Amino acid sequence: MQHAPAIIELRLNRAAQLFHTLDPSPFREGDLDAVAEDYILGQAQALPGPAPLAIRISLPEAELASPAAAQIPDAVQRHFARRVEAERRGLAELFREGRIALVIGVVFLGLALLAAVQAPLLLGEGRVATLLGESLIIIGWVALWHPAQIFLYGWLPGRRSLLIFRRLSRAEVTLIPTG
Repeated sequence: MQHAPAIIELRLNRAAQLFHTLDPSPFREGDLDAVAEDYILGQAQALPGPAPLAIRISLPEAELASPAAAQIPDAVQRHFARRVEAERRGLAELFREGRIALVIGVVFLGLALLAAVQAPLLLGEGRVATLLGESLIIIGWVALWHPAQIFLYGWLPGRRSLLIFRRLSRAEVTLIPTG
């Protein structure tokens, strides 16, 4: 069943308001202004998840006729498509970091367990050896904390961002006269 698109509305005085002012090429390949992007993201996050998105931009008649305005729909979609790719790279880097941390954590845990077993042999059966052995076991397990955090929870915010950026990159962008 196809859902009707959820509409995000923006009202602008000039087409250039939508884009980052320091960007030397403000259209087609330019970045959206941070305030504009935050507004669009906030609106998109508040809309129902499965529905496709549509972005409706109101501009004065004179601005609608400008060459800059004609490039807005493509520029907005490209901006969010670039954000999709950046988020994918970020998630891939996070999982790479998680794999490296997991290897380090498992090796450290193994060494800590080995040292915990060796402590009573080197120090004798006493409270100090027991305390040292137990401490090494705890430290070894703590070494797995970071990879566990990454693989259990750390990727969720990136996944949410990826999904919203994907929806925005596919959004139909239409320009309408302010009225």
